[in-house]
Amino acid sequence: MIWVIILLAMVLALSLLPGSPLSSVNWGLFSLVIAGLVVLMLLWRFEHSQAAAKEVALVATMAAIAAIFRVPFVFIGGLQPTTFMVMITGYVFGAQTGFVVGALAALVSNFFLGQGPWTPWQMLGWGLCGVLAAILPGRPGSFKRVPFALLAGLCGYLFGWLMNLWHWLGFVYPLSIHTFLAVYAASFPFDTLHALGNVVFSLLFGRPFFHILSRFHNNLVPGILIDDDHESSHNSPK
Repeated sequence: MIWVIILLAMVLALSLLPGSPLSSVNWGLFSLVIAGLVVLMLLWRFEHSQAAAKEVALVATMAAIAAIFRVPFVFIGGLQPTTFMVMITGYVFGAQTGFVVGALAALVSNFFLGQGPWTPWQMLGWGLCGVLAAILPGRPGSFKRVPFALLAGLCGYLFGWLMNLWHWLGFVYPLSIHTFLAVYAASFPFDTLHALGNVVFSLLFGRPFFHILSRFHNNLVPGILIDDDHESSHNSPK
């Protein structure tokens, strides 16, 4: 997936050169197709991963909760508890589950808030937040509140930057460094509110959610225990 993003960025950079034959590319449509294909590929991988019924039920439940939490906050620009919910799920259950929960949360919540070409980008953005939480050092044996909160703040900006990129490619003309910076500058207050909200949610609710999800994880994967007292991770007694 990273290589796809790098390739897309390189092709986009070439299209900005004067006289480039790629300058006529419809970048809004092209980037939408790429984002959609990446999301579908990762969802297909989860579907064929032979996930247990309990895991599928968990993914559906967490995605629904994350989607429900998004709807009441939609009127407060930038504040998104969905990001925290997706990240704590990825932190406990791993990158694959974190991505699927993030992608489905965006899809389900948009049935209430409106579907559109932004949906695949939101699915990709929240999915990546779940993946990043899963690779945070120290997981899953204990909850590192401060590193998790800092990463959650960073993800607030990363999600906003990804959505800004979609907006710039799809709705701004001409595509230039000046319009690029203008789009990102205009969204900075909203991205900052998103980041600060993530930090607050993580500091206030991170540990309780970690306790709850750890118990579900221990039931789902009986051979591996997550210590919800945050001391150590060990194998269960035989």
